[in-house]
Amino acid sequence: MRARLKNALRFVLYLGTGVAILWIVFNRQQKSYQAKCALEGQDPSECHLATKILQDFGSADWLWILVVLGAFMLSNIHRAIRWQMLLEPLGIKASFYNRFFTVMIGYFANLGLPRIGELVRAATLARYEDAKTQQVMGTVVIDRMFDAVSMALIVALAVFLDGPRILGYLSRNAETGSMTDLMLSPYLWIAAFIGTGTLYALYRYRARYAGHPVAARIIEVLRGFRDGLGSVRRVRQPGWFLFHSVMIWVMYYLMTLLCFNAFAGTAHLGPVAGLTTFVFGSFGIIIPAPGGMGTFQFLVSEALVMYGIPGEDGFSFSMILFFSIQIFCNILFGLLGLLLLPVLNRRRSGQPEPA
Repeated sequence: MRARLKNALRFVLYLGTGVAILWIVFNRQQKSYQAKCALEGQDPSECHLATKILQDFGSADWLWILVVLGAFMLSNIHRAIRWQMLLEPLGIKASFYNRFFTVMIGYFANLGLPRIGELVRAATLARYEDAKTQQVMGTVVIDRMFDAVSMALIVALAVFLDGPRILGYLSRNAETGSMTDLMLSPYLWIAAFIGTGTLYALYRYRARYAGHPVAARIIEVLRGFRDGLGSVRRVRQPGWFLFHSVMIWVMYYLMTLLCFNAFAGTAHLGPVAGLTTFVFGSFGIIIPAPGGMGTFQFLVSEALVMYGIPGEDGFSFSMILFFSIQIFCNILFGLLGLLLLPVLNRRRSGQPEPA
């Protein structure tokens, strides 16, 4: 009961944070939109950003939105295939639909509690494939580590292609003082010293506590996790693994670039603008809010301003992309996964359908 209450409170906290950020960004864009209306000789009180967003949704080219959704689904297919390459060295031969739908369930879970999706994804697959959760979790960590490396390379490419514009934005908006204060804080260094000392002591005297049931369980979990992490060294087809890794992020990039065509305000933008907007939006998703709610809209709007797109148009574009992918697609396929996986795995095991 206490755990459920704790999870519910955490969900409300994260959802409230996302809604609050989205509201702040909306109000900011609303004021800018009304100021623009005043400059154009219109009555600011008659300029409502919410009305504009609804009109922009209605005028969006939904054929292009469907293409964007197709790119998103292809990215998840590549991810499911790549994941099997990490699972095979552990002796886990997971079915494609288990891998695909657990990925989607993980995205769905992230809409409620950021970053919990990885754990949900690993635990769900382990349950249906009769595998150890800690081993599967190790492969998920490797999966995300490759994503981090890919993201770093894409950021470097964006800076290489349009560095002056991006670095100019960062120099105007970055606040380095707080980061410097954090790095110089004695509390940080004390915590780092205590943490390092604790880890060393646990390793140094591990034999003394190895026989304790709790310690034995922790060691078992860590060994399984280590096996999962080590699976990357035993991938049978590293060339195909790299291919699928590249395709995941190519599809992610195409989602932003192709969505430009769905909205009149961004239809003229090109590949470099798409790359920069994709990078900014990715950082918005990484920030711990439900599915990037609020942070995604803010950073995408900021990126588009650099390419001459008015803030209100950038906000509309971000809402179209966010709701088509994060809300519609992830919720739909996440729920489908929750509904279909028990049925599909019952048939797979030969159990009869319930009356």
